[in-house]
Amino acid sequence: MERRSPDVLILGGGLMGLAIAWELAEQGARVQVLGRNLQEAAGRAAAGMLAPEAEGLPPGPFLELALASRQMYGNWVAKLEALTGESVDYWPCGILKPVCGNSPVEDMGPGQSLRPEVEILQPGLGPGVVAAHWYPQDGQVDNRRLVAALDQGCRLRGVALQTGEAHRLVVEDDRVVAVETSAGRMEADQIVLTAGAWCRTLLNIPVFPRKGQMLALRPPQGVSGLGRVVFGRAYLVPRRDGRLVIGATSEDVGFTPGLTPAGLGYLLQEAQWLYPALADWTVEECWWGYRPTTPDELPILGPSPYENLVLATGHYRNGVLLAPITAQLIAEGLVRRRPHPQLAAFRWNRFSAPAP
Repeated sequence: MERRSPDVLILGGGLMGLAIAWELAEQGARVQVLGRNLQEAAGRAAAGMLAPEAEGLPPGPFLELALASRQMYGNWVAKLEALTGESVDYWPCGILKPVCGNSPVEDMGPGQSLRPEVEILQPGLGPGVVAAHWYPQDGQVDNRRLVAALDQGCRLRGVALQTGEAHRLVVEDDRVVAVETSAGRMEADQIVLTAGAWCRTLLNIPVFPRKGQMLALRPPQGVSGLGRVVFGRAYLVPRRDGRLVIGATSEDVGFTPGLTPAGLGYLLQEAQWLYPALADWTVEECWWGYRPTTPDELPILGPSPYENLVLATGHYRNGVLLAPITAQLIAEGLVRRRPHPQLAAFRWNRFSAPAP
């Protein structure tokens, strides 16, 4: 029997590609995902913060998108956990954004607390923290567990997951008729490009890697972990088991691999300034990855130069946060055969010199 092509081929098997694949499969589409080794993907260079307010995003379409995605998170992960039986450790724990000693306390606005109140929310912060903004609706999710659960959810819904790399789009009459890959030639009615920082190997859009180094600490036996995310020049993201994720550098070094003393030293210095007791914690793991960013640091979502190729990339620091809303809106656009209007502000051709 002749093998049927999938309805949708997704190029990129990281968090975003899997989220879109799962959403499409839930709606009955036949989906295939082509993914490379995830070791250096953006999902690794993330702490899983859900921080549209703590990030200080300016008013506009991007903030609206981010807030809508945060609102979706609880139900979205509950559905995934019910399907897979795997916890993704979603934790709406709130985020503290410290104010340091040289900031004018008289300029404090709504949502800001002085040191005595901050000490109640998170004891043990460094003496340089005189106040903090408190964002109770922000939170976090374990991004690694989320990727693993999405992988399992896709398999349970019949998504074909293929390891390999896409090499070239075969285009005829403004339509992608095939994709040449390390796993052979692939075809599909519609194609989604979610290859993160590697998108430019297939399409000339302004998406670039920004390297992030991170590390994780473990408290000494009998010592409790933090109860809130603390978001300063470095951010401290506690897991429920006590592990503390610290991130992240933001380096314009292309695809230069590896960890550096300068990068890790910066993170440890900033982390100990925020929470001095970390000096006695154990370093458990260090890693790096490449976040996909664009000239305006906003994602590229929706149509492409080719009629059957859809883009979902360039999420930079907010890929984990935006996974639910991106998956929903991209899937709706594919099913309805027209781009969702909420994605209009994030089209690829908003840049001055777009070129296919």
